Amino acid sequence: MISSDNLCMSCMREIGDEKICPYCGYHVDSAQISPYLPVRTLVANRYLVGKMLEYNGEGATYIGWDLKEKKAVKLREFIPDSFTTRTTTNLNLQVMPGSEATFAELRRSFEELWTKLARLKGLSALISVNAVVEDYNTSYAIYDHFEGISLRDFLLRNKLGYVPWEKARQLLMPLLSTLGTLHSAGIIHRGISPSTLIIGGDGKIKITGFCIGAARTARSELNSQLFDGYAAIEQYGLDGRQGTWTDIYAFAAVLYRTLIGSDPISAKERMTNDRLMVPGKFAEALPAYVINGLINALQILPEDRTRTVEQLRAELSASPVATAASGQYQRAEQAQKQPRPEPARQPEKRPAPENNPAPKKNGDGVPTIIVSAALCIVVGLAIFIILAFTVFKDTFKFNFNQNSGNVTVTQSNQETIAVPDFINKSAVDVLVNPVFTQNFKLVSEDVYDDKVPEGYIVGQSVKSDTLVQPGTEIVIYVSKGKQQVVLPSVVGYDYAEAEKRLTELGFKCIKKEIYEGSYRNNEVVQMAPFADKAYDVGTEVYLNVFVEKTEPETDEFGQTVAAVTPQD
Repeated sequence: MISSDNLCMSCMREIGDEKICPYCGYHVDSAQISPYLPVRTLVANRYLVGKMLEYNGEGATYIGWDLKEKKAVKLREFIPDSFTTRTTTNLNLQVMPGSEATFAELRRSFEELWTKLARLKGLSALISVNAVVEDYNTSYAIYDHFEGISLRDFLLRNKLGYVPWEKARQLLMPLLSTLGTLHSAGIIHRGISPSTLIIGGDGKIKITGFCIGAARTARSELNSQLFDGYAAIEQYGLDGRQGTWTDIYAFAAVLYRTLIGSDPISAKERMTNDRLMVPGKFAEALPAYVINGLINALQILPEDRTRTVEQLRAELSASPVATAASGQYQRAEQAQKQPRPEPARQPEKRPAPENNPAPKKNGDGVPTIIVSAALCIVVGLAIFIILAFTVFKDTFKFNFNQNSGNVTVTQSNQETIAVPDFINKSAVDVLVNPVFTQNFKLVSEDVYDDKVPEGYIVGQSVKSDTLVQPGTEIVIYVSKGKQQVVLPSVVGYDYAEAEKRLTELGFKCIKKEIYEGSYRNNEVVQMAPFADKAYDVGTEVYLNVFVEKTEPETDEFGQTVAAVTPQD
């Protein structure tokens, strides 16, 4: 019988009385970083909390021990770091004033996600979710502990840094079946990457890293966690609707990394300079239908991208439909490489017999065809002159020589175009609009802006309605949103010193006095949001400050003596 008292709280193996785990090197006296649950905290009277493994804006993941089943598990705690806090003396999660409704809504989404996952059983590439429980004023998802290494580490340990298609196919294609089932259940992962795919000892891969949508979307209520190169453009908050195609992009990016050996270029960077390509040595080794499948699934704009798992699977497995498509792709490539065949020779015309009738002539002896041609020329010239003086009068210049009476017609080289007003438009919409990209050379430059949302244009180098030559370079200034600053920890500081430091960085301090505990007077004992993360300039920082209670002065009869204010 395994005793929980003898377990290492990092790997959940028995270590007896050892202070340092011989398996993973964890010291039994290691403290958990605040504000996460201390080691050996009991959740729902069943799950023993171990070392915190990872965290993001949505919550934290701990290794744990199921006291009933006597097995290692993982606990995912919903603890959004932007508007919650926890003290060392009270483990109940505290929500900042004014954020109660947001917390309740996101917590409900967290519970719904993990409840759906718990209903999905028997999927080889999916973690097994056991329960969703409540404790400490928040929610927890409990799922089986799965030992293995991430796909990222697996590829880094590979001497080449990549694997051939046949091995990649065996490793990754089973994921598509599980991904299709998730999509049918209404679950979009939004975080598929080499870091969230774990390869077990049996060589099979599982999807981990599930989070609610807000945690995988920029400019949401939570501090988002996006995997650059694997996150689709719609996840950056640029008015794009997310769906199954969002996961398709991420899966294709993972496949690209596995086959090519380098991370794909960020979708945001590709919007202005799409340099994503398959190097020549890999293009020669990969089947044409695989390259075609990658091209379709890695399209930047959602509407141009492969939409479903079924469609992607067909393209990557050379099904009849995919084979036809890839055949066209391959033939197009070959057509570019092969020289054009010489045109077939026409059979020689034999001379007409001498007794053939001669062409008909008009009454004056001029051939009819010559008369018809002359009439066409005259009519065409007349139409040209009419149009030139009306519809195309701005396209041509007409110079009249009064002495000779001649008219010289020259096409104008001074064609101009009015510059549109790009301000307050989505940079994505502007940079992919062929009307703009064909007429102007657009260059984007990121700037901070407190008022305009991230991804929208705040200015342009050439004013709107200015007449310019086609191809003129115009710089559009794209908002990066509010400027962010890393929040330093001021716990243990005197409040006056803490306020001064945070104010200088652009934060707003809100003081909350507490009267219980053993601290110095005016010492900051707790802060929220969490330190060592980047936040918008102007973010409110709540500081819990210990203030000593002072006994009121009383007279000889025990009555409180009111303070007397000196009079001038």
